[in-house]
Amino acid sequence: MQSASDRHEYPAHWEADVVLRDGGTARIRPITVDDAERLVSFYEQVSDESKYYRFFAPYPRLSAKDVHRFTHHDFVDRVGLAATIGGEFIATVRYDRIGADGMPASAPADEAEVAFLVQDAHQGRGVASALLEHIGAVARERGIRRFAAEVLPANTKMIKVFTDAGYTQKRSFEDGVVRLEFGLEPTDRSLAVQYAREQRAEARSVQRLLVPGSVAVIGAGRTPGGVGRGILGNIREGGFRGPLYAVNQAFPEDLKDLGGVPAHRSVRDIDGHVDVAVVAVPAEQVPEVVTECGEHGVQGLVVVSAGYAESGPEGRERQRELVRHARAYGMRIIGPNAFGVINTSADVRLNASLAPEMPRPGRIGLFAQSGAIGIALLSRLHRRGGGVTGVTGVSTFVSCGNRADVSGNDVLQYWYDDPDTDVALMYLESIGNPRKFTRLARRTAAAKPLVVVQGARHGGAAPQGHAVRATRLPHATVSALLRQAGVIRVDTITELVDAGLLLARQPLPAGPRVAILGNSESLGLLTYDACLSEGLRPLPPLDLTTGASARDFRAALSRALADDSCDSVVVTAIPALGEPSVGEAVLAEALRSAAEEVPGKPVLVVHVELGGLAEALSAAASTAPQATPALVVEEAGPDARPGAGAVPPPERVPAAPTPAAPGGTTARGLTGPGPVGAGAPGAEEASGEDPARASRLIPAYPAAERAVRALAEAVKYAQWRREVAEPGRVPEYDDIDERGAAALIDGLLARGQGLTLGSEETCDLLGKYGIQVRRALPAPTPDAAADAARAVGYPVALKATAPHLRHRADLGGVRLDLADEEQLRRGYTELVELFGTSAELRPVVQAMAPRGVDTVVRAVIDPAAGAVLSFALAGAASQLLGDMAHRLIPVTDREAASLVRSIRTAPLLFGWRGSTPVDTPALEELLLRVSRLVDDHPEVVAVTLEPVVVAPHGLTVLGATVRLAPPPARDDLGPRTLPAY
Repeated sequence: MQSASDRHEYPAHWEADVVLRDGGTARIRPITVDDAERLVSFYEQVSDESKYYRFFAPYPRLSAKDVHRFTHHDFVDRVGLAATIGGEFIATVRYDRIGADGMPASAPADEAEVAFLVQDAHQGRGVASALLEHIGAVARERGIRRFAAEVLPANTKMIKVFTDAGYTQKRSFEDGVVRLEFGLEPTDRSLAVQYAREQRAEARSVQRLLVPGSVAVIGAGRTPGGVGRGILGNIREGGFRGPLYAVNQAFPEDLKDLGGVPAHRSVRDIDGHVDVAVVAVPAEQVPEVVTECGEHGVQGLVVVSAGYAESGPEGRERQRELVRHARAYGMRIIGPNAFGVINTSADVRLNASLAPEMPRPGRIGLFAQSGAIGIALLSRLHRRGGGVTGVTGVSTFVSCGNRADVSGNDVLQYWYDDPDTDVALMYLESIGNPRKFTRLARRTAAAKPLVVVQGARHGGAAPQGHAVRATRLPHATVSALLRQAGVIRVDTITELVDAGLLLARQPLPAGPRVAILGNSESLGLLTYDACLSEGLRPLPPLDLTTGASARDFRAALSRALADDSCDSVVVTAIPALGEPSVGEAVLAEALRSAAEEVPGKPVLVVHVELGGLAEALSAAASTAPQATPALVVEEAGPDARPGAGAVPPPERVPAAPTPAAPGGTTARGLTGPGPVGAGAPGAEEASGEDPARASRLIPAYPAAERAVRALAEAVKYAQWRREVAEPGRVPEYDDIDERGAAALIDGLLARGQGLTLGSEETCDLLGKYGIQVRRALPAPTPDAAADAARAVGYPVALKATAPHLRHRADLGGVRLDLADEEQLRRGYTELVELFGTSAELRPVVQAMAPRGVDTVVRAVIDPAAGAVLSFALAGAASQLLGDMAHRLIPVTDREAASLVRSIRTAPLLFGWRGSTPVDTPALEELLLRVSRLVDDHPEVVAVTLEPVVVAPHGLTVLGATVRLAPPPARDDLGPRTLPAY
């Protein structure tokens, strides 16, 4: 029970769960008067050396006065935080506000002394670094801007905690003590340090779940058929390398073995250490299981049990309690309602899932929030024919169910530097933290391809069981932002696998130029059309005719790969009717051998009802017993056609090996459903192939559209990789008055929590950032309109600004180029006759702008995704087509240029059909200024400039609205925390 503080209520929002350096978790919370016994117990477990470092003298025990001082805080000038595991303290930190004389003080003093104490058993786990982040955030909240710490020179570990934090520091040495002073405002370096620590910790927490040394399945029944017993069998049959235990409280006391697996009634009864527990018991029994696992030192849980948030409010509360309970013991959870996890590494061989077969080992990482989709993905990658060829396998697979704890973000952190994963494929039904996901995706995509398909795009609500932050952004906008972060966005799981297989084993294309060759003119033309539809630049197809031999294919492919005018090659192939299938292997080997000669360009194959070719292409170098090549060569002449039962001489096109026997292996993995057979040749290489051999694998597709779509995604991703290598810069503008804008915003917000600015205030604020808005004068009567026109000067525009007519020139609510008062009054009369009284129309008069292209610039701060800058051409057509581009703020100069060019109607800006090109550099500068405004002042939660008329020379902003409000909380700038439950 936690009591209220002396001066402030208990700050519950300071409580947080954190992931430590070794992947375990701890809870950080304020210390209260109820923690006296915990504090004494904690101190008794600290070594004399650590006590000496803390108090600069021998200090064997805490006095009653010490205990009172360290547990009574006002949560303003005196604050103490504790890191706890299992409810017990493992570390503490406190600050005391001090004045200029170093004595205790209150606000407005903005400096505080800080001190740590970490139990020796938990030193080196990153506990002090996490506590420093959190006590720093608390101090900033309470108006403290600097910390001071005095450390003995021998206490190198604590000095390193401070110096490595990334804050701006000042160090001095006096009276045998090192004094460190540092500001608490986040810096680029401190954020980089924080993100690096976050990545290491979260990656390690997932690694503990995917690379366990030992596993217990809790809920394995005595008779076959149950979920627990099924997972136990899958782990055993998959060849798990570590100790495996079966646990069920219903086992008879004399049962010691279950199908060859040691059996126990409780995890507590297991003599050895258990790294991961798979929980498959009814939901009401899970709390007891969690307690047993926590007390036994289990590191993580895979909870396949159902009955949680997917079942309604009661289950949602049960799920929250499950997470709190597990984290209290430092454990992380995959699930509940999870399908399970798989790791195909030869050192692990873990199939702790409901999948009855271990997938082929390979270089693709899979993440799915849905168990059903997870099954579909594993099945598609496992198949050899009848679709995308299984040219590669899986490194790791995670299906997280309700995603109560471990999420896609955590798995991305693991894959980022996982040497066994080259491509990441993710099926997401929701994105719980879009801002963090975008940040992690950008970093991951810079190192390896990340392909994402998002389900429930049009459902309007998050899937049951998923905690998702509210966002006002439509799916198309979120999709565009993900693409900006380098994510390869696809719409179906078929496209997900298609793209993944290409990216896993083919180089990235250098550009959009595609060579097409094959033995079918029609299929070549279909491929050509598909390339044009996807924005690629295909060369005229080369028809080898149906009589082409394997040697012809090889020669044509070699020429195409050596041709500098193409960046990739699509090979189309149709079968020869009535011919035996041995020639399909010959063609596959011919294509592979040609691709090896020029390895820098991707090669794809489009085959029609040619299952043998897909199989042969995936069998790069079978390690199963092979037929004698010499016998095969003797059966064929040198010019055999594909499917003609003949192969070229071995010195030109080596004979392909026969397919591996069921259960055997190829260089990329299993050809059959069974595990690697003991003693099979090459079985030891099942989880990791020779990279040189793997690079020869060529993906085959049953339709031209699928192959070309995958290639188009690879082209766009490669272009993103080139652009991100030179990200551009955020330019500085001398005429920006940041302080003046801040003062104006503060004054305006003093009126209320949120407001839309008036015309004059909008113009003043935008003017601080060099954005000039052409003022519009109200014209409630014809005489007022005439006066306004004389003030701004003819020619003028007369506009209706009523909500239903605003920015809708197509409805006739605008009169342009009014040269004199007569035309103005006539136009005023026409508007009133068409649309109603002037009170309904809200007419304004504005000086005419130079002719150009009407555009729209918008910026909005979304609570989930962050600040977003958008651009489009003005008008109903662009709105109807949804032709608007988006970028995350802050925008660099390269991103501003890309934003202008990424809409489909962009050619209208660049002289389409003989029109005069407009001043796009001026437009890009406007975008950068709006980006700076919103980035510098997060209180500016929405900006709309419409229309912005871009002329051949310069531009004119004719309309603008600005909304101010207190900015939403930026959790990405705060200390590291796990999602709260």
